[in-house]
Amino acid sequence: MPEDIFLHLGQRIKEAREKCGLTQQELADQTGRGLRHLQDIEKGRKNPSFDVLASFIRRLGISADELFYPGASEQEKQVQHFMGKFLACTEEERQIILKTLDCMAEQFISRHYKASAPQDYE
Repeated sequence: MPEDIFLHLGQRIKEAREKCGLTQQELADQTGRGLRHLQDIEKGRKNPSFDVLASFIRRLGISADELFYPGASEQEKQVQHFMGKFLACTEEERQIILKTLDCMAEQFISRHYKASAPQDYE
């Protein structure tokens, strides 16, 4: 695999880690990985195994697409980021999120129809 792929992968992991407000040590501890191993991955010096990547993806609440498809649109990235967080939640938490989103979407849709409804003039 070309070295620039490892650099890209490491940079994306680092960005996600920082976005979560985690230090390298905290991420390493929370995923059961060694600090030096994480540092090497973030610097593009190591090719992480599937197990290592999976543990980072779960803890950071990101989608694998965020790591492997850098050309996605900003909106696609936001959706994938949300999906990563969603999948990191428990089933009960996911149901709460889905019900909340459904309610919010219904409120927005209702506002669209109210805004476009003809006004009664007397």
